[in-house]
Amino acid sequence: MHILAQTTNDKVVKTAAEYLSEGKTYEILFWVGCAGSFDARAQRVTKALCDILEKAGITFAILGTEEKCSGDPARRAGNEFVYQMLAVQNIETMNAYGVNKIVTACPHCFNTLKNEYPAIGGNYEVIHHTQLIEELIHTGKLKVDGGSFKGKKITYHDSCYMGRVNGVYEAPRNVIKALDIDLSELKRSRTNGLCCGAGGAQMFKEDEPGDKRINVERADEIIASGADIVVANCPFCLTMLSDGLKAREKQDNIMVYDLSELIIQ
Repeated sequence: MHILAQTTNDKVVKTAAEYLSEGKTYEILFWVGCAGSFDARAQRVTKALCDILEKAGITFAILGTEEKCSGDPARRAGNEFVYQMLAVQNIETMNAYGVNKIVTACPHCFNTLKNEYPAIGGNYEVIHHTQLIEELIHTGKLKVDGGSFKGKKITYHDSCYMGRVNGVYEAPRNVIKALDIDLSELKRSRTNGLCCGAGGAQMFKEDEPGDKRINVERADEIIASGADIVVANCPFCLTMLSDGLKAREKQDNIMVYDLSELIIQ
C-alpha cells in the first residue's frame, strides 16, 4: 500500500521502519487505512489528523508500504481466507516493530484491529481519532474554538462501527461541544442511528434499479434538519453522505466534514 500521508506543511511522516533504523521511539502508530491512503477525499482527513498530532506534540509513525488492508471488507463480504491472510501479515509487521498503541480515522479499521485481531495474536491498544482528539482537548494539549463555524447549525452522523458496534457516542459530541457551537441531533441518532449505506462491504455493491439508496434517505434527514454542516468520523460515511447530498443537489448548501477537519479549521 502506498501511503500518501503528508502534513499540510509537506513534511513527510516517518515510518516505523525509519524510527527503528534511527534507534528512536514514537508514541503511537497511525493506521492510515485504504481510504486514507488512496481516496482523494479521505487523504484530506489523513493530513488533518497528522497536523493535529503534530500540533499536540505527539510523535507518531505509519507503516507506509508495509501496511496492508485491515481485511474488514473481505471478511464482511464472506472471504475469510483473504481476511486471515491480510490480518496475519499486518500483525506480523506490527509485532516486529513492537507496536503497542494505534490510532485510526476509519471506524472499520478500528473495529477490526481492536476486536478481531486479538483472536490471531494482534493485541494492541486501539483508539479512534475522535477519541484521541477528545483526550487531547481534555488534557489541554489541544486548544480549540468554534472559529468560522460559530453561528452555523451543525449536526452529527453516527457511523455504525463507532456507534452501534462499539458504543462510542460521546467522544465526537464532546469534541463538537468543545468548539462552543450549536449541535443539532438528527432524528435518527445514537443507538437509533441510520447507516450511511456503506457498511458490511455494501460500499462496493450495486443497488437494484429503482431502489432508494440508504445514503439518499440519510441525506433527506440531514436536509430536513436544517443543518449547514454535517460532521462524520468515517471515510465511507464522508463519501456516502456527500453522494447523497449531491443526488438532492444540496452539495453547495450543506458541507460534509470529518471531525478532524472541523478541528483544523
